[in-house]
Amino acid sequence: MFRWTLLVFLSAILAVGLDWLRLPGAFLLGPMAAAIAVTVGVGPIHMPRLPFDWAQGVVGCLIAEAVTPKLLAEIASDWPVFVAGVLAVVLFSLGVGWLLTRWQVLPGPTAIWGTLPGAATALVIMAGDFGCDVGLVAFTQYLRVIVVSVLTAGVAAFALPAAQGSGLSFQLLPATPDWIALVGTLVFIAAASFAARRLCIPAGPLMAVMVAGAILQNLHLLDIDLPEWLLIFGYCCVGWGIGLQFRRQTLRAAMHALPAILLSTLLLVIACGGLAALLVWQFGLDPLTAYLATSPGGASSVAIIASGSHVDVSYVMSMQIARAWFLILVGPWLARGLSRLAGYGAVSKAPSRTKPD
Repeated sequence: MFRWTLLVFLSAILAVGLDWLRLPGAFLLGPMAAAIAVTVGVGPIHMPRLPFDWAQGVVGCLIAEAVTPKLLAEIASDWPVFVAGVLAVVLFSLGVGWLLTRWQVLPGPTAIWGTLPGAATALVIMAGDFGCDVGLVAFTQYLRVIVVSVLTAGVAAFALPAAQGSGLSFQLLPATPDWIALVGTLVFIAAASFAARRLCIPAGPLMAVMVAGAILQNLHLLDIDLPEWLLIFGYCCVGWGIGLQFRRQTLRAAMHALPAILLSTLLLVIACGGLAALLVWQFGLDPLTAYLATSPGGASSVAIIASGSHVDVSYVMSMQIARAWFLILVGPWLARGLSRLAGYGAVSKAPSRTKPD
């Protein structure tokens, strides 16, 4: 009980502090950092499976909610550019990950998973089901998200001084909650998560809710409603589920690899900047729009920066979300194939460490 009390208290302080600093994903990163501190400094904590599954479902609904007819129309209208942009960023990242793996900067295929550009939360959840060290994947992914977010915000501010991210201010109690839609969303998350576990789907609650939710929403059979208190619950539980996988040896390995991870992140940012320049030259895109669209950071941080900038937000988010979906659906198999190429053979399918006992 003492450890859980300490974890909740420390999570609240860090999450609110990071949100006050306008850091994207504060309610995910704060609890994750608190979980790492408690489990490494005090001792391990048991994370129940059910809330972790439901939290994955909340993240799945958040991704599914973004797949709207408007977004699909935006992608379809200019699909060659979207395909080229998505594949180029993914190939850059896989190349960096493969080099880090060959140089044994991180153990096994962890570097490949850690450098996949986008959908960080989803990929960290999935990594455990494909035999990776979840703690190291999380460290690599979120360090990249933070570094890229800071650099992207700096570029946006330099290009357009008014382009300061407004941040997200959470309101726990919405003025007019849609109770019918909310209850439907909660029932859908519970049912899809249960079915996914029964079918033994890798990262099942996330994948099942994401795919089924997107289909049902666009068929007008499900009205996804995610009040911010529910998102905070989801982010906190996912953050705890990831952070509690850390051990002292994980932290030592992460610190040892820190310079190489930072260097690889900067190389990836430079490569994506070159791709943005190519889009500006070949297709006449606005430079800031092209840069934000190809940014290898998280979609949420890019959305915050783009919303405060005079850019084509629809175009930026369409490419970001298209890449996130591509990585979630295809990324695990790309990572597994590249791991074999790097000499690590098939990734173990041992029970995931992200699944709490």
